[in-house]
Amino acid sequence: MDITRIDLNLLASLDVLLDEANVTRAARRLKLSQPALSAQLARLRELFGDPLLLPAEGGRGMTLTARAVGLRDPLRGALRDLDRVVTHAPDFDPAQSSRAFQIAMSDNGVAILGVDLVAWVAAHVGPGIRVAFRPVDPARIGTLMVNGDVDLLISIKSLIPPAMKARVLLEDRYLMAQRKGHPRGATPPDLDTYCALRHVLVSLDGGGFHGFMDDYLQKVGRRRQVAVSVPQYHLMPDILEATDYVGVMPSRLVQRFAGRLDAFELPVPTHDISLYASWHPRMQTDAGHRWLRERVAALAGKSSA
Repeated sequence: MDITRIDLNLLASLDVLLDEANVTRAARRLKLSQPALSAQLARLRELFGDPLLLPAEGGRGMTLTARAVGLRDPLRGALRDLDRVVTHAPDFDPAQSSRAFQIAMSDNGVAILGVDLVAWVAAHVGPGIRVAFRPVDPARIGTLMVNGDVDLLISIKSLIPPAMKARVLLEDRYLMAQRKGHPRGATPPDLDTYCALRHVLVSLDGGGFHGFMDDYLQKVGRRRQVAVSVPQYHLMPDILEATDYVGVMPSRLVQRFAGRLDAFELPVPTHDISLYASWHPRMQTDAGHRWLRERVAALAGKSSA
């Protein structure tokens, strides 16, 4: 393909066409007439040597060809990169910027770092800075970072997609948490006591009753009683406070609820937990992104003090 023949407006139209898979809706988004967009689609078909979109069975909408499916994500990423080149200045002033940052992190990360980040932004930067927290989708996070839909991922190491830049933010350990005034008392549990208690488990994939603590207990020939499984850590404090159940939580998360929960060392040794920040290499020298990374790292250092 001769790149000099390509009109960037055609690629922008193709991006919307592939997203909508409907010429009428795409024309409405692009503020073009339907005949004008149909003419652009004809030129795109000629450029790529492929129909790109075909009438769907049943006569409603269109179906993407295999070539079109393969173009969708790379095209979206390329247009976002081009937009940054054209519209983003190399310097960054958080007092004047109107930039929105998309940060993917678990509820544990939001509780440990996200709340502090929002508080710091509210107190120290201009009103134009916005921060969006979104859940970590392991199956899509790599594509989201490549396309620029996620600026920063805060997660455990195993969730970092290949080829991304990364740095350790903090290291933490697990503790057993229980409500204030729990009838078992306020001393660290021995192994017999721990196994006899009823437990709340966080199952990130939802609905599971077996977690990493059960693996550690199996190694010493023991089992515990899991009474409740929840998908997110922030649900655990309310359940613990309302029952005599106990749960395993990262120590820095427990600190957020020190007025409501007591925490104790576990009766068996477990692995530590490390949180990482990771980002796409193209953002390495971006001034705004560098500001965000440095602020998150500073807050992580404060929380680990």
